[in-house]
Amino acid sequence: MEENQPKTGKFALIFGGLSGITGVVFSVLLYIMDMQYEQGFAIQVIQFLILATFVVLAIIQFKKSNSGLLKVIEAVKIAPGVAVISFIIGIIWFLLFSNVIEPDFMAKSAEMAKIKTLAENPKMTPEQFDQGMKVQQDFFWVIMCVFMLISAIFATIVGLITGLILKKEEAAY
Repeated sequence: MEENQPKTGKFALIFGGLSGITGVVFSVLLYIMDMQYEQGFAIQVIQFLILATFVVLAIIQFKKSNSGLLKVIEAVKIAPGVAVISFIIGIIWFLLFSNVIEPDFMAKSAEMAKIKTLAENPKMTPEQFDQGMKVQQDFFWVIMCVFMLISAIFATIVGLITGLILKKEEAAY
């Protein structure tokens, strides 16, 4: 029976891909509604809910493919894989969007952030803001890696909780 056991990586790849595609569709919807510059709490929650949904679905499907058996470690293996694959698809979409579809996206985002930040922090000078933006641009890929790590940790927590709820191991006898 051990030979026919499904691979956790396959489920991480499939459901990570589905999560990434769903995230891209969500981004396209934001673009169509002219909300691509919105980064409010509700949008962040929806993005995390998309990821959490596909992590749970991946674990459920793995359990079904494994004769109804699931170890917590298998759920914990699937979850960060889903997050990383989803994040990679999201980065590819972002690069396509910000370089081809909406080439001035970064400049507009920076200008909107500048207006908001200076309004909220009247003591900050425009030069200080520009200096902060330069640091952000210089460390863009580092920041993306941190965001990917946060997504993987979030997914691992969701996977652990789901694994604890759905676990069912083979009888020892």
